[in-house]
Amino acid sequence: MSDVNTPRRNYHSPVRAEAARRTRRAIAAAAAELFVDKGYTATSLRDVAEIAGVARPTVTAAFGSKPALLRQVLDEALAGDDEPVPVAQRPWFTPVWEATDPAGVLDAYAGVCVVMNERVARVFETVHQAAGGSREIAELWSTVTRNRRFGAEMVIRQAALTGPLRDDIPHDHIVDSLWTLNDPSTYTALVLDRAWTNQEYETWLCRQMHAAVLPHDVHQHGG
Repeated sequence: MSDVNTPRRNYHSPVRAEAARRTRRAIAAAAAELFVDKGYTATSLRDVAEIAGVARPTVTAAFGSKPALLRQVLDEALAGDDEPVPVAQRPWFTPVWEATDPAGVLDAYAGVCVVMNERVARVFETVHQAAGGSREIAELWSTVTRNRRFGAEMVIRQAALTGPLRDDIPHDHIVDSLWTLNDPSTYTALVLDRAWTNQEYETWLCRQMHAAVLPHDVHQHGG
């Protein structure tokens, strides 16, 4: 007979853990499709379960609530997968850290914006539309909006480490300009609505970022 005072061992099965992760991925993928196509409000967890091929309670067990599921969809769209690695530490963000002058930092960041906005533009719009009808989603929208500005500020700090930036306007205005330019809604308008190519969008974005951030003499003379 086992000793009642002996602590139980935590049972961990790699096979079960991987199966659970595959289930979460299937649910998140189904939710992403439905939220974008039907809208957040019109999509039920039962709809998600049906597309994912799981039982309705499985969705709740995996994510807890519909707002939490939308948050997961957004997080995966931003990062590109469900790995717990911050965006700034992703390989596709590395060129920003490796650039040797402000123009290079901005050009690399424009490439990052293409990579991210291609994935997140429609999800961002879904969150924005849903924010008016849910306090939790409104808080999520506020958070992602703040995070976008934090990202812009991080890039401006990095650019400043590599060379001079504009000194004719306040630093906060430079950050705000980049924050405005990295908005996924701009990608939606130009690429998804107006049928620009990603390359055309990136070229335009580089030009606008240079004008907003670089000193005029650098910007006008090949910066």
